[in-house]
Amino acid sequence: MTLNSGESLELLPLVETDHIRGREDAALTLVEFGDYECPGCGDTYWHILKLEDTYGDRFRFVFRHYAFAKKHPHAELAAQAAEAANAQGKFWEMHDLLFRDQNNLKYADLLARANKLNLDRQLFERDMKSEKYLDQVRASFRSGVQNGVYGTPGIFVNGVRHNGETDFDAMQRALENALDAQ
Repeated sequence: MTLNSGESLELLPLVETDHIRGREDAALTLVEFGDYECPGCGDTYWHILKLEDTYGDRFRFVFRHYAFAKKHPHAELAAQAAEAANAQGKFWEMHDLLFRDQNNLKYADLLARANKLNLDRQLFERDMKSEKYLDQVRASFRSGVQNGVYGTPGIFVNGVRHNGETDFDAMQRALENALDAQ
């Protein structure tokens, strides 16, 4: 699906497997389809943290995996590690560790992060070796394609595709425009 200039694409509804940080009744919801090995997503990570600080309770952040395995060979493995950590209640902690050190996403690196988060190592390793979350990670990727995402980061503000830059200023303008539209 190709978007013409000025044409918007609306996001499919939030689902149970989405990772959500912030209040359900927040005035602003930013959804990112992201890849832990994508340098642009790494930059966007820091801008989103600043947006969370700026907007506080008015801001909700949703992360969906868009592990672009053909371009980033460790992306699916890193996303599976995030899901394995999620099973132990530590998705966001793993998410942060993955984005803060994108150059080290091999299996041994992921085990070291699991140790740092005090995860049940046996369970984490079993989940990783069995690829327990691979289907979920790939389903998230497919939902990205269904939402018109063909690269990362894929950003939506209040359900509408943000086709601009993903630096702090550009995303803040998109959020302010969304507030004005309410």
